[in-house]
Amino acid sequence: MTLLAPRFDRMITVDTPDIKGREQIFRVHLGKLKLAREADFYAERLAALTPGMSGADIANVCNEAALHAARKDKDSVDLPDFEAAIDRVIGGLEKKNKVISTEERRTVAYHESGHAVVSWFLEYAEPLLKVSIVPRGTATLGFAQYLPNENLLLTKEQLLDRVCATLGGRAAEQVMLGKISTGAVNDLERITQMAYSQVAVYGMNEKVGLVSFRMERDAFDKPYSDETARLIDEEVRSFVDMAYKRTVALVEKHREQIEAMTAELLRKEVLNLDDVERLLGKRPFMCQELRNIDRFRHGSGASKAQELVTGEKTMETETGPGEEEGGAGGDGSGGAKENSDDTSGDEKRVEGKKGRRPGLVVAT
Repeated sequence: MTLLAPRFDRMITVDTPDIKGREQIFRVHLGKLKLAREADFYAERLAALTPGMSGADIANVCNEAALHAARKDKDSVDLPDFEAAIDRVIGGLEKKNKVISTEERRTVAYHESGHAVVSWFLEYAEPLLKVSIVPRGTATLGFAQYLPNENLLLTKEQLLDRVCATLGGRAAEQVMLGKISTGAVNDLERITQMAYSQVAVYGMNEKVGLVSFRMERDAFDKPYSDETARLIDEEVRSFVDMAYKRTVALVEKHREQIEAMTAELLRKEVLNLDDVERLLGKRPFMCQELRNIDRFRHGSGASKAQELVTGEKTMETETGPGEEEGGAGGDGSGGAKENSDDTSGDEKRVEGKKGRRPGLVVAT
């Protein structure tokens, strides 16, 4: 009698859910909570607000939202409770009693205002969601939070705008304060990785050419010569210098808006999207496609939200038996990044052959 050992030669990849999957997961967990409104209202908005989150993350958000409502002695859980829960999950616990000097607080406000204003006036930067100077976790003194779509590809123009948006904090410190701080260290790590990816991995540099040198961090041998290594370093420095000069020019152009946002941040500590629009005006770049930021703000009725974004009416479509009006995405569940992206692999999210894993983008 021959015993055959079981074969484990099949691998199944379980990726993070897309916006439709997140909405379904939210409906499961929302059923256990006492909500201020119907579950549909929250499920579609929260699905758009949580790109890149897993089912466990979503369960954690719902638990944190219930705890937040209980701490406020509320009878039910509402959207602000979920927003506070998401902030806690991605940024850590609020530490409003953290000892921070007036000068440091002012520097943080200018830094985050720089991120926000620069990204606001760049066409391909991620849509801004919130700006905060409330300390969180162990090292975060403030952040600008973006709500990306779940795009799988990036162009050179998109990469450049995102590098510039990430450099906005350092540029604001230099232009507005005349001195720089160590607060941009995380930003510099991210733009360094993005720049090297563009030059050496994505084949987007004319001098290096159409080659891709993807390397592991602990690799000893480089798959290219010392001469090519020097060329890559030179092109990365040239790209970053060009992006920084462009960012500084934007900061100088919008000094008044940065001053106004900084003053408002120092007064309120947290600015939501409505506050930002009041200070900066409507974002000058319109998108023909429905984005996560639109789904979060307008909820169901994709046609209505689309009309608000583009200023144009969308054509109504007929639905068949058993179908809901609006079709795919009509209830706000269609389509998502940031990653923050859609999140690109050149940021802190995971990158692979099949594209970029989306997730919320936070510039600290």
